[in-house]
Amino acid sequence: MTIRMGIAGLTAIVLAAGAASAETLAPGDVTFKDGAVESSLTGQPGDPEAGAKAFADRKLGNCLACHAVSQMSDQLFHGNVGPALDGVAARYSPETLRAIVTNSKEVFGEQTVMPGFYSLDVGIDVAEAFQGKTILSAQDVEDVVAFLGTLQE
Repeated sequence: MTIRMGIAGLTAIVLAAGAASAETLAPGDVTFKDGAVESSLTGQPGDPEAGAKAFADRKLGNCLACHAVSQMSDQLFHGNVGPALDGVAARYSPETLRAIVTNSKEVFGEQTVMPGFYSLDVGIDVAEAFQGKTILSAQDVEDVVAFLGTLQE
């Protein structure tokens, strides 16, 4: 009986995980139109607090390596390679921000140094451990977009 309940519980977990991920777009299935990604990558809203953490986390987005954000002045080493992001929500729609974070080259062209955070088109000589993987998950992208949406001024 315990084994049967264990298997049933495991089956429920697998089915729930499958249902949750059924909404998530694979990197190659993301549609860019006029510099925007219209729909959520996950079918779920982003969490601005989780997005701020991914934005600042040097093992995830590491966005501060290139961008400055006044709201994060307590963080060290803001970069100046990319533009300061204060007021970015007033400059770009959430759909355009989603496209930029997903794969900036689709918006700005091949000349941008910003990586595609939810793209497998990452160039050559990728370390074997990272081949076939994205920098951020689809939900991380939605979370970062939600955080960027808070940066009105």
